Amino acid sequence: MGYDRNPDVHRRRQPGRPGPATLAAPRTVWIMVPAGDPTRQTVEELRELLSEGDLVIDGGNSRFTDDSANSASLAGEGHRLPRLRRVPGGVWGLEVGYGLMVGGEHKWVEQAMPIFDALRPEGPREEGFAHAGPVGAGHFSKMVHNGIEYGLMQAYAEGFELLEASELVTDVPATIKAWQRGTVVRSWLLDLLVRALDSDPELDDLRGYVEDSGEGRWTVEEAINHSVPAPVISAALFARFASRQDDSPAMRAVAALRNQFGGHAVHMAGPSSGGGSTH
Repeated sequence: MGYDRNPDVHRRRQPGRPGPATLAAPRTVWIMVPAGDPTRQTVEELRELLSEGDLVIDGGNSRFTDDSANSASLAGEGHRLPRLRRVPGGVWGLEVGYGLMVGGEHKWVEQAMPIFDALRPEGPREEGFAHAGPVGAGHFSKMVHNGIEYGLMQAYAEGFELLEASELVTDVPATIKAWQRGTVVRSWLLDLLVRALDSDPELDDLRGYVEDSGEGRWTVEEAINHSVPAPVISAALFARFASRQDDSPAMRAVAALRNQFGGHAVHMAGPSSGGGSTH
């Protein structure tokens, strides 16, 4: 049984909103809503509806530090409900399976294993599934996974730009496609880049503006908290910030300094560039 607040999304045969009371106990409720307040509000609502022995699985991208608080909320008022954290893969998981990183007590993980086995990729369980540790470990693991993803994507992106800038390479898409077999940089992300280049060889249909959904920031914060050097992930995160600036104030300052100490040429701002102030 599934439910979405958007009536255009959920499709059910029976009218009305589904509730845990319609399910046989012990019940497993899977929530997948935006991190932060939406997740906390859903947990509070479930606390009033569920009973001891029911299981709550948070499949969203919650910050791992929220897990303990949400777990304590469900365990309050005598319910003693377990809290299990599970984080899936991306939109392609429907076709290739979801890589699962789970946090929670062993007995609750075992109770939910039929669900996880149905969702994980085919093959040995350890390839695509991990019971990473107690509550919070699943989201922490997925956070680090996404931080690594930032670095990998940035490396492919910089390589693409360098190939585009070179006058020697005349077929950039074919060059990148050749990396898919027999090279150390082959990966699923590379396959997705090839797919994008097949439909837009120069990627000029897109604007170079990249958001971050939180996990990269949290990874860098935890690297700082644990004194772990993470220069690649940090640089990839900062590159996303740079992508949102039409005219970087920092780089204007660098240009001004080069002009001041070395007389290096500068490009003066035009009237519509946002940098033409005479103050």
